[in-house]
Amino acid sequence: MPRMLDVSEDVRAEIGDEEADRLLVGDNSPGSYDCTSCRTPGDSETERTSTVLFIGEETAVLAFAHASCIPSQVVKVAEDQLQGAVRSITGADPRPTGTGGEQAVLGVTSGLVLIDNQLHPALVVEPTGPIARPGSAGEEDEFLPLLAEQGFQPVGDLSRPPGTLSGWSVLLAMGQLHAILQPGTGGGTPVAWWQAHQPLQVTSDWRAAANKSRTVLVFAAPVGSIGQQPREDLLRDALDKAAADGRLVAAAMPLAGT
Repeated sequence: MPRMLDVSEDVRAEIGDEEADRLLVGDNSPGSYDCTSCRTPGDSETERTSTVLFIGEETAVLAFAHASCIPSQVVKVAEDQLQGAVRSITGADPRPTGTGGEQAVLGVTSGLVLIDNQLHPALVVEPTGPIARPGSAGEEDEFLPLLAEQGFQPVGDLSRPPGTLSGWSVLLAMGQLHAILQPGTGGGTPVAWWQAHQPLQVTSDWRAAANKSRTVLVFAAPVGSIGQQPREDLLRDALDKAAADGRLVAAAMPLAGT
């Protein structure tokens, strides 16, 4: 049965007309799938579905998404990030759990942060509630200690950018934010630490700065430290206050994708 697939010209150019045609008639495409963006089930027989091709230096992986979530596209990533990107999209999500056992929800805000007279593309991560260690029944907020164990550094002030955190990266595709990747167990294949339910829009200025520097600063603070700030100057003020209160950690991460 023909599938309701969208195959972009970029994807067709990479996989070839013969393979694209096989997908469109249903020979090589799944009926059901997990959406690469929102990770909920999809059905290419009953709803419009996008083909998403992840390309590294040596390998390529074809994935599927609701057309309403993300258009058909080619996503170029570094070879060592490719498997992590695919695993992150297909459900691996080793985030800490919230107190009381519920899964934590991590809010992510993008903005440009002025440090040492230079604007840096930044992401600010703040949970919607206290974070407990996985498997812990305690009610203490362990968000900052957990991140410190991963290599995030405390920020006393924003006078200089943080150091680079090895093995972590920020995944951007078609100018939208998809995930923050962390190393797998034992330093293996990267997996998603945070995955956008839908690609997160960033401003053209943010995207331009990220593409120029190929580095994103990731700040993190416990619940109630930053909040949703409507302007970048207010975001900076909140970051400064969190740093002064000892409630801010950060790391620089390379940018994967464009």
